[in-house]
Amino acid sequence: MPAVTVENILALPRLDEPAESAVDRPVKSITTAPVGYEGEGFPVHRAFAGIDLSALDPFIHMDQMGEVNYAPGEPKGTPWHPHRGFETVTYMIDGIMEHQDSNGGGGVIGGGDTQWMTAGGGILHIETPPEHLVLSGGLFHGVQLWVNLPRDNKMASPRYQDITGNKVALLSSPDGGALVRVIAGDIAGHAGPGSTYTPIALSHTTIAPGASLTLPWNPEFNAIAYVLAGEGTVGAERRPIRVGQTAVFGRGDSITVAASDRKDSRTESLEVFILGGKPIREPIAMAGPFVMNTKSEVMQAFEDFQAGRLGSIPAAHEKLS
Repeated sequence: MPAVTVENILALPRLDEPAESAVDRPVKSITTAPVGYEGEGFPVHRAFAGIDLSALDPFIHMDQMGEVNYAPGEPKGTPWHPHRGFETVTYMIDGIMEHQDSNGGGGVIGGGDTQWMTAGGGILHIETPPEHLVLSGGLFHGVQLWVNLPRDNKMASPRYQDITGNKVALLSSPDGGALVRVIAGDIAGHAGPGSTYTPIALSHTTIAPGASLTLPWNPEFNAIAYVLAGEGTVGAERRPIRVGQTAVFGRGDSITVAASDRKDSRTESLEVFILGGKPIREPIAMAGPFVMNTKSEVMQAFEDFQAGRLGSIPAAHEKLS
C-alpha cells in the first residue's frame, strides 16, 4: 500500500491553501468498524456500522476488504447475487479481483483500479479472485462502497465503468506532504474519472508522518474519512483517529487530517479514504441486496429476482451459481 504513487510528488498539481475565511469542519463523531465476513467468507471491516444513515447520505454502506495475506487456496470472493437501486464501487489497493455481470460488464482490477457498477433497475454480478491468485495466495486489500441512487434513477439501465489507476487524478498538498488520488467527483477543481448519478467526491489520500492536509471541500456535501492504515488526527481540534475508524464531519469549507509522527510495522504513512456527497434526502428501504424508497418496492425487487427479471447468469458461468 498504496497502489498508485509517484516518484516526485512536487511535480503534481498542488491544492490551493484554504481561503482565510474558510471554515474548517468540526468532527461530529468517530466510530470503530467491527469485523464481519462477506461473500464466501472473506473478512471485512464494516466502516459505517453505528452511524446514522442521515449522516452518510448519499452513501449507504462501506466495507474495508481485508487487509489479509492469504495462503495458497484461501482467497475468496462472492457468488452470483442481485442488486437494485444503487451503485457499487470496488476500489482495489492490493490483490486482484474479477467482475462479471448479467449486463455484459466485466473486467479485472488490481492495485489502484476501480470497478463502478450501476445496478439501477436490476443486475446480477459476481466478484472473485482469479484462479491463479487462488492457487498462489497473496495480499488482498480493498474497499467496497454502496452509493444510493435518487428516486428518479433507481430503475436506470445498468452500466459498468472500468477505472484503471492511471486515470485517477493525482494532487499534492501545498507542502508536498500528502498525495490525494481523486477517484470520482471534483475536489478543489480537479475532477476524477468516475461518472456518478449522485454528486459525490471520492478519494484515497496518503499523508506522510508528521504532515497535515487541509482539503477544500464542497460546502453542499457531507464529509467522511475512514482510516485504512496508520494513525493520526482529524479536525482542527486534532481528535485522535486510527486504522479501522470513521470520522464524520460537520458543516464547513475544508477537512483537516494529520498523520502521526509515529510509524508502525505496516505502513509509514496515514492512509485515509475521504468521501462526501450531496444528500439525496429521500426515504430509504433496504433489505439484503436491494435499496429502494419503500418496503413495497423492496418486496417487488425480491419478486422480480425470483422471477428472473433482474437478468440471467451467462451460460459460461451457470455452473458457478
